[in-house]
Amino acid sequence: MQADYIIVGAGSAGCVVAARLSETGAKVILLEAGPKDSLLWIHIPAGTLKLLYHPVVNWNYSAEGGEGSGGRPIHWPRGKTLGGSSSINGMLYVRGNPADFDGWAQMGCRGWSFDDVLPYFRKSEDYKQGNDLEYRGKDGPLKVEDYRTILPLTHHFIEAAQQAGYRFSNDLNGRQQEGVGYSQMTRKGKWRGSTAQTFLKQAGGRSNLQVETDAIATKLLFEGKRCVGVAFRQRGKIVEARANKEVILSGGTVNSPHLLQVSGVGPAQHLQSIGVPVIHDLPGVGANLQDHYVARISHRVAGSISINKLARGVRLAREVARFAVQGRGALTFGITTAQVFCRSAPEKASPDLQLLFTPASYDPTKFGTLEREDGMTVAVCPVRPDSRGKIMARSADATEKPVITPNYLSDPADFQVLKAGIQFTREIFAAPAIARYSTVETLPGPNISSDDALLDYARRYGTTIYHPVGTCRMGDGPAAVVDSRLRVHGLTGLRVIDASIMPTLTTGNTNAPTIMIGEKGATMIREDQRTPA
Repeated sequence: MQADYIIVGAGSAGCVVAARLSETGAKVILLEAGPKDSLLWIHIPAGTLKLLYHPVVNWNYSAEGGEGSGGRPIHWPRGKTLGGSSSINGMLYVRGNPADFDGWAQMGCRGWSFDDVLPYFRKSEDYKQGNDLEYRGKDGPLKVEDYRTILPLTHHFIEAAQQAGYRFSNDLNGRQQEGVGYSQMTRKGKWRGSTAQTFLKQAGGRSNLQVETDAIATKLLFEGKRCVGVAFRQRGKIVEARANKEVILSGGTVNSPHLLQVSGVGPAQHLQSIGVPVIHDLPGVGANLQDHYVARISHRVAGSISINKLARGVRLAREVARFAVQGRGALTFGITTAQVFCRSAPEKASPDLQLLFTPASYDPTKFGTLEREDGMTVAVCPVRPDSRGKIMARSADATEKPVITPNYLSDPADFQVLKAGIQFTREIFAAPAIARYSTVETLPGPNISSDDALLDYARRYGTTIYHPVGTCRMGDGPAAVVDSRLRVHGLTGLRVIDASIMPTLTTGNTNAPTIMIGEKGATMIREDQRTPA
C-alpha cells in the first residue's frame, strides 16, 4: 500500500487534512482505528450522553487518580470512529480568545498569532447567522449554527448574568468573547456536523483518497531519521503503508505521542525502560499535558422546565416526534446552551474563566446520568490552567493503553481561579432573573464556602470536560516536539497536526481550534511541497 501522504487518525484534524490534501490530486491514505460513523447516536446531537462510555466508538481511556481528583481515576472519552471526538463531543463551537494565539506567537510559534490563524477559522466554517465577514466565514464545509431551540432557563441565565455585571455578546466567536452569550454548535441540518460528515463527506468521491477503518496504527516506519510509512493492524493482519512524501499524525493528544513513543521517538530513558529501541531522543513527547478540569454548581429548579423532565416519559416521546418532523427540540441540544467568559481578577489581560450553563442537572454518583428532578448546572472552568501532566506508553505494545497522568489542580493557582469562578457563578444564580426559579443549590451546597471545603469538593467531585492538549508541543527548545510548521524536530517526513501541538490551552472548548490547526497544517504541507525546506 502506497500513497503520497498517510494520515493516522480520522478525527477533528485528520479529516480536515485528508480533505485538503486530496484536493490537490495527491494520493492520500487516511487510517482510522475505529469503524465508520454509522451509529445513529453519533448523528443525533443529544446522543452525546449515550456515547460517553460506548464500547465501540470510544477509546474509553482512564486518567490516573491524583491528589487533585481525590485519588479518583477520571474517565476520558475520546472518539474512535470517523470524525474522532467531533463525532462524540458536545458539539460546541468555541474558537478561543485572540490572546491565546498571540501568546503562542510570543512563545516563538511563528505564524500562529490571531491575525495568522483567523483566515483558517473563517475558511473552515459556514456560519450563515452572522454578518461580520471579517471574523466569520460563510463558505466552508463546517456548518456552524446558533441553537435552534432554547429553553426559557437559558434566557433567564443570560439575563441574570447581565444583572450580575457581564456584558452581552451576540457572538462569542466574533469580536467580543468576554461576557455572556448563547452557544453555537457544529451541526449539519438537524444532525451532528462532525468533520467526517462535513470535510470528509465533501471529499468522499475522490478516487485519490483512500479511507481505511478498523486500522490500528502499531508503528511508524523509519529509514534512518526519515519516516517512510506506517504499520497498522486491520482484520487480524499487519499491513504496511508507505508514504512518498510525508506521514501525518492526527491521532490526538493521547494517541499521537503514544504512537511516537512505541515507535522509538520520545524520552530515551523512558523508552529504554519499556523495551522500545530509541530512534530519536525527544524528551517533550508526552509531556506538557493540559486539560480543563471543572467543578459543577447545580440548583434545583421550580417554575420552569429543564432537560431532566424532557428526557423522560411522554415529554421525551414528544421531543422525538418534534426532532423527526421539525428538526427542533431537545434532541437538537448539545451540552451547553450559554457561556460566560470572564477574568478571575481585574488585572488579568484576558478571560481565564469559562462558565458553561446547561438547563439540566446530573447525578453526582452516576457519570453522565440526569437527575429525575428539574435542575440547572454551571460548570466552572479555569481555561488556562498552570497544572501540567504527561502521557507515557506503558509498554512496547501499541495496543496497550498509555498511562495518563493529568495532575489536576497540582498548581495552587488553578484552585484560586476555580474559587473565583464558583463565587461568580453563585452571584449569577442570586440575580433576580434566575433566582426565582431556584429552590436550593444542590451542589456543592450553600454550606460549602470555605477554601478548604471548596477544595475538598473540587477534588472529590470535579471532572474533566475533555479538552486535553499539548503532548506534542509546538515551538523551539528541548521541550518542543514540532516546529512552527508542525514538523517533528530532528526527523524528516513526519508531522503532527492535531490538538497535541498546542503549547497552551485555548480559552474555551478545543474542537474549533483543532479544526483550524488541521486547515493551517494542510496549507503548510502544500506550501512546503512547492518550496521544500
